[in-house]
Amino acid sequence: MKITAIKVTHVNVPFDAPFWWTAGLYPGASKSIIEVETDEGLVGLGEAPWWHFGEIIEKEITPALIGCDPLDIADCESRCVPAYQITANTGENSSTVAFGAVEMALWDIKAKAFSMPLYKLLGGAVRKDIPFTEYFSFRPEHNGAGGEMSPEAIVDYCLKMREEHGSTIFEGKLILGDPQLEIRTVKMLREALGPKAVIKLDSNMQWSLTTARSILREIEPYDVRNYEDPVATFEEMAALRQHSAIPFSTHTPDLRRAVALGAPDYFVCNFAALGGIGRTLKFIAACEAMGKGFWCYSNDLGIMTAAYLHVVAATQWITEASQSLFRWQIGDVIEDGPFRQTNDTVRVPEGHGLGVAIDRKALAHWHRHFVDNGPMSHFHDPANPGRFRRLPLN
Repeated sequence: MKITAIKVTHVNVPFDAPFWWTAGLYPGASKSIIEVETDEGLVGLGEAPWWHFGEIIEKEITPALIGCDPLDIADCESRCVPAYQITANTGENSSTVAFGAVEMALWDIKAKAFSMPLYKLLGGAVRKDIPFTEYFSFRPEHNGAGGEMSPEAIVDYCLKMREEHGSTIFEGKLILGDPQLEIRTVKMLREALGPKAVIKLDSNMQWSLTTARSILREIEPYDVRNYEDPVATFEEMAALRQHSAIPFSTHTPDLRRAVALGAPDYFVCNFAALGGIGRTLKFIAACEAMGKGFWCYSNDLGIMTAAYLHVVAATQWITEASQSLFRWQIGDVIEDGPFRQTNDTVRVPEGHGLGVAIDRKALAHWHRHFVDNGPMSHFHDPANPGRFRRLPLN
């Protein structure tokens, strides 16, 4: 079997309403969808975490892989990605991330070639109903959606998700730069949701160490399961650990520093950003050996989410719910997408490979959105056009 073509399609998929995070309003996803074609008719699907990696795939990775055997993933990687010590020395890992999106498609092809779901190729399922969090945030109203701009509105939204979808695991961003607002919201959520609900927080490195100490002291009685990136560095998280028993997580996959410093406790990662499914499995195994937890990222479309489902299904060490923004996504590029959880879980697909197929009409629609509007900006404050958001220093 040989690779004959690699197609890259840039897409935008907006949320029903944008949400506030540290750098501004987050309106949705701008991704690159990858299709690796072979001379035997099998097509593998991948998804780049950010659209600009698709350009690297077109210009650098595609010429290197045409004519290669898609089942020989190690050979394909050696043609596209420099040795680890080179990328570590230069700080340039764009080729690793770009190949990670293509590598996902190669795993899709391999499982299809063996006529089995990917989770079976990875060793079999230890679970098939995969947990995901419901998400909350401060969101301005947009076309009848959103409008959760107060603690009371966030509580009402979470109660609605519990009533309509059986949700009991909630994660959210309370990022308006007001420590007392965050404390009040957490207290109200625990009182409304009861003692059995899981509450996680994500600050996107919003707080100073001094402010984080104060906030965590106040919210610790409300049984917060995890706090993601409450401060900006691992060193600050290690200092914060001295004052709080709440576990910490991060998107920064630096296992050596986390082990040396004793914090954070969990990693939350996108598979392509780690270099692909193969490298992700190695990273998770290293986390297990070092006593660090792992779960999966959010704001991904259906192809990446399918990869999450298969890997979590086959990996016993991943026990916590992964992140999701499923409820806010107004579309997807896969048939019957987007995935959405019921009673906190999504069932792993049973089709061959990743078990998902491209919805050609949807792909064309969201590609047109990208062409007409350009990539979505996640880093600006609409109240100050052309400027990055600046939260008050606390």
